[in-house]
Amino acid sequence: MKKKENKNVSGLKVIPLGGLEQIGMNITAFEYEDSIIVVDCGLSFPADDMFGIDLVIPDVTYLKENVDRVKGFVITHGHEDHIGALPYVLRELNVPIYATRLTMGIIENKLKEHNLLKGVKRKVVKFGQSINLGQFRVEFIKTNHSIVDAAALAIYSPAGVVVHTGDFKVDYTPVYGDAIDLQRFAELGKKGVLALMCDSTNAERPGFTPSERTVGKTFDTLFEEHKNTRIFVATFASNVDRVQQIINTAYKFKRKVCVEGRSMVNIIETAKNLDCISIPENTLIEIDQMKDYPDEQQVIITTGSQGESMAALSRMASGMHRKITVGAGDTVIFSSSPIPGNEKSVTKVINELLRKGADVIFQDAHVSGHACQEEIKLLYTLIKPQYAIPVHGEFKHLKAQAKIAQSLGIEKENIFILSSGDVLELKEKEAKLVGRVPVGTILVDGLGVGDVGNIVLRDRQHLAEDGILVVVMGLDQYAGQLVSGPEIMSRGFVYMKESDELIEEARTIVYEAVQKCIDRGVTDWGKLKNTTKDSLSDYVWRKTKRRPMILPIIMEV
Repeated sequence: MKKKENKNVSGLKVIPLGGLEQIGMNITAFEYEDSIIVVDCGLSFPADDMFGIDLVIPDVTYLKENVDRVKGFVITHGHEDHIGALPYVLRELNVPIYATRLTMGIIENKLKEHNLLKGVKRKVVKFGQSINLGQFRVEFIKTNHSIVDAAALAIYSPAGVVVHTGDFKVDYTPVYGDAIDLQRFAELGKKGVLALMCDSTNAERPGFTPSERTVGKTFDTLFEEHKNTRIFVATFASNVDRVQQIINTAYKFKRKVCVEGRSMVNIIETAKNLDCISIPENTLIEIDQMKDYPDEQQVIITTGSQGESMAALSRMASGMHRKITVGAGDTVIFSSSPIPGNEKSVTKVINELLRKGADVIFQDAHVSGHACQEEIKLLYTLIKPQYAIPVHGEFKHLKAQAKIAQSLGIEKENIFILSSGDVLELKEKEAKLVGRVPVGTILVDGLGVGDVGNIVLRDRQHLAEDGILVVVMGLDQYAGQLVSGPEIMSRGFVYMKESDELIEEARTIVYEAVQKCIDRGVTDWGKLKNTTKDSLSDYVWRKTKRRPMILPIIMEV
């Protein structure tokens, strides 16, 4: 009886701090009384209007305010949108990390780069193993995804069990390791599961996601059809199974393999050390050894399948790569599909490659790592959750999964589409939103973390759209008169050499406006700068219908 009373006293709080209504930046806190655990800690890539920003990471103010209660980070798999923010967050929140073998290997590479390896406690967890973290017990369950060692989590708390799928698909014939542990999900379902937090990425797609192994057959066919050309294959750096299949096919066709792109080299090195990839002897060659083999005996596996401007394939396409030139007689296979938002970048790279004379194949050489509708239905049917909480995806993906859950008999009021920052309290008999916590994004620009905010971004957007006018003048404050200028310089607004008349008129307008102020005895620099901005802004708008940023500089003479 006592246990049941406790259940009624406290609820399990589910607090997404990122990753909802977007692709990427996945991070969710689970809180029960004095214990908090955090599932994943990912980053997202900047939107088009985030000029100069390299990465976007979650704001973990809530975790920092409750650092004494945070027991650890529990990581589902080694993709950037699930682990990429760890090196930044761990500087402010040094708690232990729990992850499977390859996931931990990739995390350790990141921590090494940021000089954090020695200071962070880490534990590698095997599938089927559980770890105790305060009021929680977390069990790691084998799933399949586009990276080895992906895990789902069964999160046990006094309020009940929550199953978090991580990113997953149901693959009965995976390239490496075992199939997804459906039996364990069924066992949990029989015992009773409070809530299921399920991957929604492909919730709009009917049917099943094909097995990763089907891509191997596609590679065999493509290599057969292009026997006399050098073959490039672009894929995600972290898709170790895909790389394994490319290497298998290359070996079958007696080709040597060169891996290009720093992130891919690092991940393959880690996977090799952990026996997550099997590379036949004398198959892998260095980039400098390529000249020793004819083109038809070479395969180059490269990063850049998403059109990233600094990735290896993009540099090859634009002719900027120092050691590899792409041209006629080369075949480039895109073994990925564009992430939403990257379509333009990918098309640009494809066009550049085609212009250079390469044969480009960008269809049928990829399968998704995420579950389609029938696999999502399978998991719901096995787990039989009381509540459904769709995760991982934009609003339309979450909504599509909510419809699936409803079609399987889960009542509408038991399905929660959350926003980042919502606090959902789960109890045996009820679930409800009980508040919000602060959430947001922190922008990483070079070595600066969080020093670029909305105002700086707004200025960058202003500069990008309208350019800048710099007005320089010298003022003798004692005599109260202009002694030099105003001189006007333009960057990104008009080309100075072809706009003499406009610039000359602008100078006259500013001179007269400033002189009027001085004649009235106004020598306050702030007022003079505002007068300069107002008069010049009005003139430029009348003449060009543009509003450049205006930067007045007054020098005391």
